[in-house]
Amino acid sequence: MATYDLIERLNSTFREIEHELQTLTERLQTCRLLAARVFTLPEVVKGAEHDPLDTIDVKQHIGKAALELAMKHYRHLFIQQQSEQRSSKAAVRLPGVICLQTDAVAREALESQIAHINSLKAAFEKIVTEESGLAPAARFEWVHRQLPGLITLNAYRTLTVLRHPATLRFGWANKHIIKNFTRDEILAQLEKSLKTPRTVAPWSREQWIERLEQEYHSIASLPADTRLKIKRPVKVQPIARVWYSGQQKQVQYACPTPLIALYDADQGAIVPDIGELLNYDAENVQHRYRPQAQPLQLIIPRLHLYVAG
Repeated sequence: MATYDLIERLNSTFREIEHELQTLTERLQTCRLLAARVFTLPEVVKGAEHDPLDTIDVKQHIGKAALELAMKHYRHLFIQQQSEQRSSKAAVRLPGVICLQTDAVAREALESQIAHINSLKAAFEKIVTEESGLAPAARFEWVHRQLPGLITLNAYRTLTVLRHPATLRFGWANKHIIKNFTRDEILAQLEKSLKTPRTVAPWSREQWIERLEQEYHSIASLPADTRLKIKRPVKVQPIARVWYSGQQKQVQYACPTPLIALYDADQGAIVPDIGELLNYDAENVQHRYRPQAQPLQLIIPRLHLYVAG
C-alpha cells in the first residue's frame, strides 16, 4: 500500500517537473528561432478513445505560432488545460519540431535541463507504476486523489533534444505490440481469470466463465512446446526521420511532442530542411519495407493471441 513518504515523493517530484518545464520553456523562448513547424491533430472526444483511426486530418502551424503551441504542449499536464469535450483518456499529440540557435554554453545548459526533466518524469512514472504496488485501476484513483485532473501519459512523456539535424521528415507508423508466451504462461493467465471472474458485456457472468473455460481447453489441447504470440495493433503514431549530415546517418524518432533541435551560433544560421506531415489515410498506406510475415494462426481473438507457425 502507498505510504505517506511515497505520497510526499509523488507530489514533490511532480512539482519539480512542473517548475522545470516552466523554466525550460522560458529559456527556450529567449533563444533565436530559426524555424518551427508543428502539426495539430483532431481532438479525440469523450467516448471515442478506442474508435479505429482510418483517417487523421492534419493542420500545419509555422514560425512563432508553432513555437507558442509547442511551449503550451510541453506544459500541458492537466485536463483543466483543455476543452471539456476532449477525452482525458487519449494522449494529446503535437508532432513537429522547433529549431533554435544558441551559443555552446546555453546549448549545454538546455541539454542538461532536458535530461534532468526526463529523469524526473521517469522517476514519477516509477513511483506510480512500480513503487505504489497498486493495480492499474487503483493507481488511477490514487494519483488523481493527489493530483486531480492529471493526464498521466503527458506527465510521463519525455522530451527529445537534437543537435544540428540537417533534414527532418515526418510520417506515420503502424505498429504492433508483440509478446511471446509459452502454453503454460497463457494457461496460468486464463486460470487466474477463472478464479476471479467478472461480468464482461454483453455476456452474463455464467456466459463469461463458459467462454473462459472454452479458451482454457483450446490452449490446453496444444502441445506443451507450442509457441504463442500476442500481436496487438496500436494506434498509428506520428514519427520523424532525421538526417544528420555530419555523421551521414538517419535516425527515426517517435514524435508525439515537438522535437527540440539546437544549433550552435558559431556555425552560422543554418535552417534545416523540414518536411510536412501529411494527412493519414489507412487505405493508402505505403510500406517502405515490409518483412515477410511469420505464419500465425489466430486462436483467441479477444487477446490477439496467435499460434506461431
